[in-house]
Amino acid sequence: MFSFIMSLLPTHSLPGWLCLDTNPLHCLLQALVGACGISVLCSLMRVHLFLEDSQRGKNDKDRSGQRTHSYKRTTKSGLPGMLWFLLVTGVLAVVGSRVAALVVLEFCLRSVSGWVTTRPQCRNFLKQLLIQSQFCVGCALSCSLHFLHEGAFQRWLCLLLAAALSWFLARQTSLLLQHVTALYELHSSQRYCGTCISLLTSGHRLLPVLCRTMIITFFVAVVAAISVINEHFLSATEALRFWTPLTICYTLLIVYMQEDQRRLPGSQAVLKTVVVRLGGLMVLMLTVGRWADVFHILMCFLGEASCLIPTMDLLDATSSEDEEDSTDYVTREQQQRLEAQEKHQRSQDLLCQIAS
Repeated sequence: MFSFIMSLLPTHSLPGWLCLDTNPLHCLLQALVGACGISVLCSLMRVHLFLEDSQRGKNDKDRSGQRTHSYKRTTKSGLPGMLWFLLVTGVLAVVGSRVAALVVLEFCLRSVSGWVTTRPQCRNFLKQLLIQSQFCVGCALSCSLHFLHEGAFQRWLCLLLAAALSWFLARQTSLLLQHVTALYELHSSQRYCGTCISLLTSGHRLLPVLCRTMIITFFVAVVAAISVINEHFLSATEALRFWTPLTICYTLLIVYMQEDQRRLPGSQAVLKTVVVRLGGLMVLMLTVGRWADVFHILMCFLGEASCLIPTMDLLDATSSEDEEDSTDYVTREQQQRLEAQEKHQRSQDLLCQIAS
């Protein structure tokens, strides 16, 4: 029925950059899975930061009698949350698999480079990276589903089952976030809620599990992205002409962004990074790509903004924690140096007393 309806549409009269590269129903279902993945990641990150903030607030209350919160404890629910979900789904449905694959590869290259060059005492790098990866997660899931279900019999049914499972997981994590933000402090103190007791005893494992899940997700997405991009090339020479400037340009661009990111506050650096890397990708597509790729990259700007702007409070919170950790690290280093100097001075005084 859907194929019959699509056959009646005058797609032959549309310009190439407005036509989707696959069946629109498949694009919509893949985008739905990607949007659900973004929702799950955002909800779990808020739960994790909420638990850390609650533990830090208890320690502050024990010391000074006041509770401080490092970020706004808000959730996307009701009509604003539904509008946000529909916007992200629409953007992921329009973005083609080729540009989604490029976004995945760029994010993986940036993540590996940042992990290698980050400071040893920067413990919040993973949290900042997970918050920044929201739209890339959607692209990774969409690209992986496009690769895994390509040529499958009754592909729409497989994608429909994946979308239903993703919707269920997103709904459960959203309910978990609402429950935790509203009742965690009461339930954890009274100890009569199984969910809150579990988070109280094993909540510190949430971030490592989330990191391992993201590693597996992007590993599959990288394999799918390389395969999807190579499908558009007719020869090895054409593929080499595309991959060589892509690798060189993005290696230099990532080094520049990491140096610039250390000089700006967290939210400003992230927004500037998005503009620079997507702008660089657009220039590259103008050189070796197609007009459809340029249009899809413009949609990526909208997708990144719709994911990052509602989570600016999380980015600012992790940036402030990073500054506090750096300050504590420097303070500990200075204290250890002073203690070593005092110990050396006492030993010299003791030797002088013995000699005299």
